Amino acid sequence: MKLLPLAAVLLAALPAFARKPKPTENLVQYAHPIVGTQKMGHTFPGATVPFGMVQLSPDTDTLSYEQNGKYNPDVYKYCAGYQYDDKTIVGFSHTHFSGTGHSDLGDFLVMPTTGPLQLNPGTADKPQSGYRSAYSHQNEVAEPAYYRVKLDDHNILAELTATNRVGFHQYTFPKADDAHIILDLMAGIYNYPDKNVWTFVRVENDSLVTGYRQTNGWGRTRTVYFAMQFSKPFREYGSRNYSKKEVYRGFWGRFNQTKNFPDLAGQQLRLYFDFKTAANEKIKLKFALSPVSTAGALQNLRTEAPGWDFDQIKRQGQQQWQQELSKVVIQAAKREDKDNFYTAMYHAFLSPTTYMDADGQYKGLDQNVHRADGFTNYTTFSLWDTYRALHPLFNLLQPKRNADMVQSMLAHYSQSVEHMLPVWSHYANENWCMIGYHSVPVIADAIVKGNVTFDANKALDACVTTARQQWYDGIGLYLQLGYVPEDKSGSSVSKTLEYAYDDWCIAQAAQKLGRQDIYQEFSKRAGNWQNVYDARIGFMRPKLSDGTFRKEFDVLSTNNQGFIEGNAWNYSLYVPQDPAALIKLMGGNQRFVPHLDSLFTMNLPDKFFAETEDITRDGIIGNYVHGNEPAHHAAYLYNWTNQPYKTQERVRMILKRMYHPTPDGLGGNDDCGQMSAWYIFSALGFYPVAPGSNEYALGSPAVNGATLHLENGKTFTINVKNQSDKNVYVKEARLNGQKLTRPFLAHQDIINGGELTFVMAARP
Repeated sequence: MKLLPLAAVLLAALPAFARKPKPTENLVQYAHPIVGTQKMGHTFPGATVPFGMVQLSPDTDTLSYEQNGKYNPDVYKYCAGYQYDDKTIVGFSHTHFSGTGHSDLGDFLVMPTTGPLQLNPGTADKPQSGYRSAYSHQNEVAEPAYYRVKLDDHNILAELTATNRVGFHQYTFPKADDAHIILDLMAGIYNYPDKNVWTFVRVENDSLVTGYRQTNGWGRTRTVYFAMQFSKPFREYGSRNYSKKEVYRGFWGRFNQTKNFPDLAGQQLRLYFDFKTAANEKIKLKFALSPVSTAGALQNLRTEAPGWDFDQIKRQGQQQWQQELSKVVIQAAKREDKDNFYTAMYHAFLSPTTYMDADGQYKGLDQNVHRADGFTNYTTFSLWDTYRALHPLFNLLQPKRNADMVQSMLAHYSQSVEHMLPVWSHYANENWCMIGYHSVPVIADAIVKGNVTFDANKALDACVTTARQQWYDGIGLYLQLGYVPEDKSGSSVSKTLEYAYDDWCIAQAAQKLGRQDIYQEFSKRAGNWQNVYDARIGFMRPKLSDGTFRKEFDVLSTNNQGFIEGNAWNYSLYVPQDPAALIKLMGGNQRFVPHLDSLFTMNLPDKFFAETEDITRDGIIGNYVHGNEPAHHAAYLYNWTNQPYKTQERVRMILKRMYHPTPDGLGGNDDCGQMSAWYIFSALGFYPVAPGSNEYALGSPAVNGATLHLENGKTFTINVKNQSDKNVYVKEARLNGQKLTRPFLAHQDIINGGELTFVMAARP
């Protein structure tokens, strides 16, 4: 894997407001999209811009979601379409999730080939049976907004870049009379034979193709429109329809639709476009997406990429990344620290993704066309993950975008026939993945921190309505009993704990807005976490509808114990809204501190997570599962005890063990940026334990210093004295010269601008 230096022209091309008196270093060179593409990270290495609608990236296999009518567990490796260990590339598709544990997308796969035409992708064990190609990491480059690879079997150099809504391909061909570019409209991530509902294609002329496809997968009514333009007219074109035999197809059978026929429709289509190429001839391809129409896709193409200068588009994309990465400029002793930090910044700024045309139109949850008035509409809300640190990071570094994301959630709510805020939504679909109602902490965090460009009272009303939906996932029983009973609703302890936290968030927003009735109601609900604590064993435990705790119980197992993607050891610490009360209930410092210590030092045998695909050995330290989210705040809980120094040593240990600037450098799914947001906060020295609060818990900074360039024009400087791998303990912390007497920092202290100084030492 080559990491090539980028042109210094990036710096000169920055807009005036992003230039500082002292020129900012080229930070793009430290962000490596290849990190997390091996093992469990589930990131993609391809080209995209910050929060871009297009993620143009290679896919390395075509495994089906189902095998013999059942879930095929091997498909889990391909949540992002790409696995570093694979030896072949199938093609380059335009939509990808970053770091998820379930998937969809992989729309509109394009593959350039030479030689006899092959319309089947072939298989990994017999690559020459199809159009896929072998490749080598030695001939692969992955940078922000740029990807390059040599397709060995076809002797083609493939280069990719992107704007927000347009994927830009550049293929350098050998001399060939039989060069092809294949458009596979059957390919997809988490694919299966009937996933395509319908596909429509129009060949408008000898260099322009438009169409759409509708899929039924994680998003059950997802329609994506496209416009594809070639830099060179194709000589001829054709298609093959792999659809099941149709009972009735009208009178279209009178035409030969396989060769040079411009009007195509069916469930399973592949197209090819033929060229004759000279040696080293470049054929370029612009591929624009739209959630609304082919006309919208064409307008997006003409607005964002009117010309054919590939290098200019690449340059613009990397300038955008430089601008976003420059929001935090760090000082670090080692190159690896900068690589880790800016790779985390890169991954954190991939999603949520833009979901509207250049003119503001988008398709809503009601499947009607809407226009975003005064805000950017976003999608890809992996909220069970991202409410914890990613959205709090946006409230600090991307407040305008985060406020727009809240507006997008409120638009979703207004279009929802169930009257629900998003749970896990993408592409005008609610997929209902995971538990809780975690739009609530995102909205509450924005309200409490004063990042409000929306109607805050209407937003609170949407939170309250969502939290009162008794039909949804055990809420009726939760309201009736004060907990979710395991015999009526699975993962009951996790649901109870997460509902109680979300309820606390509603109470904080209500208090901020002076809504005392709501504050009282939800403050009471926020205490429900106590109802699933079993004092006899010192753990949260599933309770039955008759009020008794379930007898069969294993505190180490992640399977069928009342928790989702976690065990009792990790989840019993999940009371981020009131750690002090949790510590008191668990026996105070004398009992709680050794309990928390043992989380990091004990051994969790493989058998206890063998049936949970989202948890693997790579993401585990002792029994602490950093590769999954429910315990991400756990290392900071020492701050509520008499031994806060242990937060400092645990955080530095996690940073060092779970993050590396290598393909396998993430210890678990990046989960749309949550793992990366944890790194950014923790490396800077503080963390939002309870979003919905304006308080951060201090940790141990892993940088030598940092400057946060805030959207309000102010700067917040972090100075770190004597920081090293050994000096992980905070001897003293000062805010604007005043010594901090508690290991906490207020949000307002940061956004008002100022200076935080850490003095580090080798001993507590």
